[in-house]
Amino acid sequence: MPMKKTQFILTILCSALHLFAQPNNPKLTITHLTGDYYIYTTHNTYEGYKIPAHGLYLVTDSGVVLIDTPWDTTQFQPLLDSIRFKHGKEVVMCIATHWHSDRTDGLEYYKQKGIKTYTTKLTDELCKKNDKRRAEVVIENDTTFHIGQYTFETYYPGWGHTEDNIVVWFHNERILYGGCLIKGAESRDLGNLEDANVDEYASTLKRVQRKYPHAKYILVSHHDWRSRKSLGHSLKLARKLTRERKK
Repeated sequence: MPMKKTQFILTILCSALHLFAQPNNPKLTITHLTGDYYIYTTHNTYEGYKIPAHGLYLVTDSGVVLIDTPWDTTQFQPLLDSIRFKHGKEVVMCIATHWHSDRTDGLEYYKQKGIKTYTTKLTDELCKKNDKRRAEVVIENDTTFHIGQYTFETYYPGWGHTEDNIVVWFHNERILYGGCLIKGAESRDLGNLEDANVDEYASTLKRVQRKYPHAKYILVSHHDWRSRKSLGHSLKLARKLTRERKK
């Protein structure tokens, strides 16, 4: 295994042990973030290692909003059941932040459950091209949603981790959901770059940084999400990679 890939996996494993060292190694973990916001975590195997994947859900007066779907396909229904048991509410909508399986695998399942599922037009095109699950509703542009007492927006900053990656911003709580575009503050590299645009990655992250300079929480997909340094750190990694490619 290449050294960079090994370092990436070991970094993720350290984060997973720090955050989720619990008895019986549960398949689904739910952690309170702030107010009505919760982080849910499932796991899957990558290069022989069990890797955590984080998503977010928001409890509103009109139902629960889910950002991304579990990576572990056995946890689609347990997540719904856990939310219903914990909050007495149903999931009413789900937004996937890019086309990879760790974000989209549950779209078809949730659509069949009557949950409104959303992706951008570009994500839908890439899901179709790569034989991934597709959403019911296609977002044409950056969109502001009003659900219950909450408002949040989607933003497409450009090609980074994937051609279609978006972030989600919750203004009142200053929560920036960066998904797989942003890496953890402890990450040694930008992770999986198979579908990335290395030349544009830094510019894409800079757009996010300029648009949301005062984020209180920055949530990432596969690393420790407790540090606000993750966006700045990811930008440094992207710039370093760009410099190395130009040598």
